[in-house]
Amino acid sequence: MALDVVDLRSFYASPLGQVARRCVAQIVRERWTNCVGMSVVGIGYATPFLDMFHGEALRTLAFMPAEQGVVNWPVQGRSASALVDTTMLPLPDSCMDRVLVVHALETLDHPRDVLSEIWRILTPGGRMIVVAPNRRGLWARGDATPFGQGQPYSKSQLRELLRETLFSPVHWAEALYMPPFARQYLLAAAPAFEALGSRLGLPGAGLHLVEATKQLYRPVTARRARRRLPKLEPALSPAPMPPMATRDR
Repeated sequence: MALDVVDLRSFYASPLGQVARRCVAQIVRERWTNCVGMSVVGIGYATPFLDMFHGEALRTLAFMPAEQGVVNWPVQGRSASALVDTTMLPLPDSCMDRVLVVHALETLDHPRDVLSEIWRILTPGGRMIVVAPNRRGLWARGDATPFGQGQPYSKSQLRELLRETLFSPVHWAEALYMPPFARQYLLAAAPAFEALGSRLGLPGAGLHLVEATKQLYRPVTARRARRRLPKLEPALSPAPMPPMATRDR
């Protein structure tokens, strides 16, 4: 079941949601340091992280699933958000340089179809970042935050899903090592949690962040050796016809 856009907006307006946004946005920005002249689109509910690209990129769009609902974005200026069918995006082939997927794969019914559609609109050499809940983390075990809704993923499950949809992962990261509780001392210690967890590679982070690029050609798998059939010989040989004179007699 998809998340409701009102609940998502309320979460990111809360102190816990603001901390989560800063943790994720820092990793995204480290990967995409400069998007000048590029086209960027967010799939799902990516508006909390699109603000840093708005005004820098050539164009920035926010596509939200029909099951989730839509909010106006950005707050000022012309709206760049739209309610869409995520399996039929209203964009031509190979037109987007960067795609950010947040609050999408874990709640939508057909994640493979969504990734296949992203593959279609992504330019050759373009990049996609997927933010998905970690099934081993605390954030996926409670329903107090949006990351506790839907189907969380392990790293191997995400890798297999990307492989099936012709994406090649180029960078893995994790975020939200802090517990998902809105207590003041935990919120204040969030930067220390993130620094220590990423430096030591501790298990149990709340989110996976994977950056991937599209494969332009489908990989060729090894073909099974064909079984050589035996040489066929006729079972019966036709007898020659007798001469015409013999038949008359």
